[in-house]
Amino acid sequence: MAVKEDDNSVTYSLDHFTELKEVTSLIESIGTICHDNILLEAAEERLILILNKYQEQPHLLDPHLESLVKKLQHIVCNASNLARVIQQAFKYLYFITKVRGPKYVVRLFSHEVTDVEPLLRMLSQQNPQDHETWETRYVLLLWLSIVCMIPFDMARFDGLRKASDETQERCKPVVERILETAKMYLSVPDKSRDAAALVISKFVTRPDVKKEKLAEFLDWCLIRMEKANGETMDGMLLLTGILTTLALLFKHGKRDDLIPYAPTVLKQIGAREISNINNTLLRKLNIKLTQRLGLTFLKPRIAAWRYQRGSRSLAFNLENPFSQEENENGHHTTGLSRDEEEDYDVPEELEDIIEKLLTGLRDKDTVVRWSAAKGIGRITGRLPQELADQIVENVLELFSSRESDSGWHGGCLALAELGRRGLLLPDRLPEVVPVVLKALSYDEMRGTYSVGSHVRDGACYVCWSFARAYDPKEIQPHVHGISSSLIIAALFDREVNCRRAASAAFQENVGRQGTFPHGIDILTMADYFAVGNRVNTYLTVSVSVAAFKEYTKALIDHLANVKLQHWDRTIRELASQALHNLTPSDPEYMAKTVFPRILSQTNNIDLNTRHGCILGCSEVIHALFLYTKGNGRLLTDLVDKDCFEIMKDFVPQLNSAKSFRGLGGDYMRQAVCHLIMKLSLSELPWHGDQIIGVFQDTIDDNLSHTEPIIQEGAVRALGALCEQYYVKDDGVAIDGIQDSIITHYVGQLKSPSEFSRVGFAQALGFLPKFILSSRLKVVFTGLITASQLADDPGKFAESRREALKSLARIACTVGLNRTGDEEEVVTEGSVHVLYEAFFVAMNDYTIDSRGDVGAWVREASMSGLETLTRFVVESDHSLFTPEICERVMCCLAQQSSEKIDRTRAHAGEIFLRLLYMDSPRLPHIPHHEELLDIFPKDKCLEMNWSASAECFPRITKLLGLASYRKSVLLGLTVSVGGLTESLVRHSHSSLLRFLKVISKSEPQMNEIAEALLDIFRKNEKNDRIIVPLFKMLDMLLANGCFELFAQDESHPFPAAVFNLTKKEIFKIGDARKLLTSVSVFCGLLQFPGATRTRAFQQLSIFLCHRYPQVRKSTADHLYSAVLTYDDIIPAENFDEVLAILTETSWDVKIEELRVIRNRLCDIIGIPHPVLKSSTAPNTVKKKKDELDSYKDLVSRGY
Repeated sequence: MAVKEDDNSVTYSLDHFTELKEVTSLIESIGTICHDNILLEAAEERLILILNKYQEQPHLLDPHLESLVKKLQHIVCNASNLARVIQQAFKYLYFITKVRGPKYVVRLFSHEVTDVEPLLRMLSQQNPQDHETWETRYVLLLWLSIVCMIPFDMARFDGLRKASDETQERCKPVVERILETAKMYLSVPDKSRDAAALVISKFVTRPDVKKEKLAEFLDWCLIRMEKANGETMDGMLLLTGILTTLALLFKHGKRDDLIPYAPTVLKQIGAREISNINNTLLRKLNIKLTQRLGLTFLKPRIAAWRYQRGSRSLAFNLENPFSQEENENGHHTTGLSRDEEEDYDVPEELEDIIEKLLTGLRDKDTVVRWSAAKGIGRITGRLPQELADQIVENVLELFSSRESDSGWHGGCLALAELGRRGLLLPDRLPEVVPVVLKALSYDEMRGTYSVGSHVRDGACYVCWSFARAYDPKEIQPHVHGISSSLIIAALFDREVNCRRAASAAFQENVGRQGTFPHGIDILTMADYFAVGNRVNTYLTVSVSVAAFKEYTKALIDHLANVKLQHWDRTIRELASQALHNLTPSDPEYMAKTVFPRILSQTNNIDLNTRHGCILGCSEVIHALFLYTKGNGRLLTDLVDKDCFEIMKDFVPQLNSAKSFRGLGGDYMRQAVCHLIMKLSLSELPWHGDQIIGVFQDTIDDNLSHTEPIIQEGAVRALGALCEQYYVKDDGVAIDGIQDSIITHYVGQLKSPSEFSRVGFAQALGFLPKFILSSRLKVVFTGLITASQLADDPGKFAESRREALKSLARIACTVGLNRTGDEEEVVTEGSVHVLYEAFFVAMNDYTIDSRGDVGAWVREASMSGLETLTRFVVESDHSLFTPEICERVMCCLAQQSSEKIDRTRAHAGEIFLRLLYMDSPRLPHIPHHEELLDIFPKDKCLEMNWSASAECFPRITKLLGLASYRKSVLLGLTVSVGGLTESLVRHSHSSLLRFLKVISKSEPQMNEIAEALLDIFRKNEKNDRIIVPLFKMLDMLLANGCFELFAQDESHPFPAAVFNLTKKEIFKIGDARKLLTSVSVFCGLLQFPGATRTRAFQQLSIFLCHRYPQVRKSTADHLYSAVLTYDDIIPAENFDEVLAILTETSWDVKIEELRVIRNRLCDIIGIPHPVLKSSTAPNTVKKKKDELDSYKDLVSRGY
């Protein structure tokens, strides 16, 4: 194993087979572990894990493969071994074959004369339908593929064998046995089919077999192919096996032997119309067989006319510095002469073959197109130049607007194959390069998506192959176009695979051609990893590349002409931002040429173009403003005044055209908000112009929109508009604008529309200080009211969230002055009001159909508390009192221990940031030193608070700190009594671990008990807390956490728990709460005295409850309690009580159960429960359905 390091990278590679001993021991242990499935499976998985490490470096296995294969062969050839052992050995052989490859491993198999008969015998014992032993059959057939090539006449192996009656009979010839065995596996669905095809292709081409069996086998194939039904699974499997075999046969066989049969085979596969079958593999094999037939018709030769660049070996070129002409001359001598080429006869069948291959280039599947492209390249290499040129013409016809994306991709693959084989002559490059460059930007819309990424990827492959195929002087005329197109694809393509392919092609051209401008410099910026991030390539790498003047205009033109019209909105947005960043590279070209061109497209009928061009205009005008400002010039020096008038009319024209409505309205609204923001930031002199009122109306309209992205755009536009057009020179707001904006926006906080509340709450938070001045108290009051549940009965959680965010943002905007004017700045009184608003929001647990939407409000409140705390401490730390600090930290601690992962993580991260806050340090943190010990900085700042296993072991330690105890215990109550298995497990175990530590300390246990009772009392009838609290109490009681209290019958805790639980379930019909309370009452039985008696009385009432499920649950829990607490039932009655609880059917009528229940009460020694008589006057009431309560129970899942 080797690790190589340098300044820029670390590479990791293997240098030898390190696990040889372990693999050897695994092989040798097969026989000893074959009876244990678990050990066998573990050994198999271990071998797979080891071998998979060498998938990319399989040659490291080579020195040891022969010994490993021999060991395994020895096992499989030993007839005394169990079938299970032999099967496992074959499986190991398959694993080795998968990693190293069958072509290499098969040569290591023994191939002696004596191997023929054992192999055929083992194959005859196999069941082709057994899906668990396919590895055995596959390896046996691979083995047979080399054994059948032994250089002896197969007829010599035919002999006699003994029959059952000790007589002699002649067995079938070995040739027939091999063929019949292999044919049997041609229609199986596993890899044995491929091995069988290999066996037949090698066997029937043997000199002694082909005379008798080649024609017979081909007849068998054609007959079976004709009869096979391509629409059934069996038919497709048989066709696959036959086509695979024929393709291999025409690959391995001699041309002279096969050419008599080639026309017949070609005719048959044409008549079968396999290209129309909806099976990718069959169509690929059809193309593969077709090209093999074409190569059979043509004599093997090297075309004299093909282009040869010279030696491809860098080492050879360095050692032999011959000229290019010498290299080419040396090569051309191996080809045919021109006279021989003219006399070359091309069979008439070849036209049909080439037509099929050209059709295959249009296939819908890539693997079929790829096979067709390779076939085109191989056959063209054997044709005369004139015919080869016609094929190139046909391939170029695929690059037309009439062709589908499949045709374009197939054409790219074919061009690449022709180019790398030297079959695309340099004089064709002026025709080829333009279509390849067009393919590099191919992108065609199909409804709501586009196709073309595979075409662009194929075009990159063509450019890559051209770099290796042609001399630099041939490519030189096309360098500018290819280099610019490749760098554009590498930077701006939507798909990461295309960007990386273009980067690889650019790198290949830089290395092979050496003529690309600034190639090395660009490669260091736009390498494989840099182009992986799309945002990075658009906004960062493109700026670096544009610094080279050869590429600047090409990048800008592509963004303006192509990417601003792209179908993907994200690409249009990135393109506009990229244009902003590229403007300083050539501001004159951008202002005089590009900007007017984009401006002219803003009224285009196409929605995507209109949207992208408006965004582009916004970004470019702002970039030009920044450029002129930085260079002491005016924007009007660069941009024509007519352009400003056109931009001023954008919004009115879109309004009059009703472009803000319908399907494209959202795009236009977003683009216009962005335009208003950028125009405002560009400081255009439109102060007092009526267009500003139009802008304001547009922003107000978009603030009420249903899409958050549009509201956010409107909010940003509002802030920029106010900063530029609503302020006087002395920094004061213009007359009337404050009343206009503040009054309207605060009023919208009470709107019946949730979207209006959200949008205008956001907008208030982004208003500048001069707008808020003298209106601050009204704004604070309105936002605080909007953040409270009293003003919003649980409907609009999003608006409450945004109101809280704006409160914190406004406080930071206006500043803090302890004794200042409440209408101008945050004062001492305002600080307390703001903190109280955030503390109130921390109790927002609103639930609707989306779940706990109150969590959004709590998260916003926590963020607001952090922002406000930092603001107050940095401005005037004396206002941050110890009481406020304790409440802040306790609120965060509670949320850090609750059940929602996202909320818990948010709270925990803020808690730690405040804990370790410096410059200035946060004062008055309760138990600061203890907290630093519990949460050490080096371990906890990167802690994953979302993972319950990481956070709860630390957060439960806060129970030992008085200030945090109740808050953390309240949060833990919800977590321990939650529903998520991992959350409950980790919170439960962490709490038990803490209580175990203090279980012997009565003062500490009393503090925990008092905290629990306090939570119980403060949350009466609050099911969000009470139901989880019941579950947690059950867990604590069941684990004996309060055994210390059982020793004192007068301890108030058990009685208090009983009283509160009894009060909580009084006159309720909630089955869920009743069932959880049963566990609590059973847990209280461990406390002797009055508490145990009262708990028994309550449980006896539950035994005759109207809900059958409550009765059953009570009996089950009481049974467990009797077994757990053996002192609560007299020993002489123990068995009778257990019998009553287990043998009674608690589904029968209550009248029957009362007798049994009363007997149980007598045994325990408690009075019988008595029904209370009703004192209400007799009134005529509607008869209640007796099943109502049970229906309610069923509806709740019980």
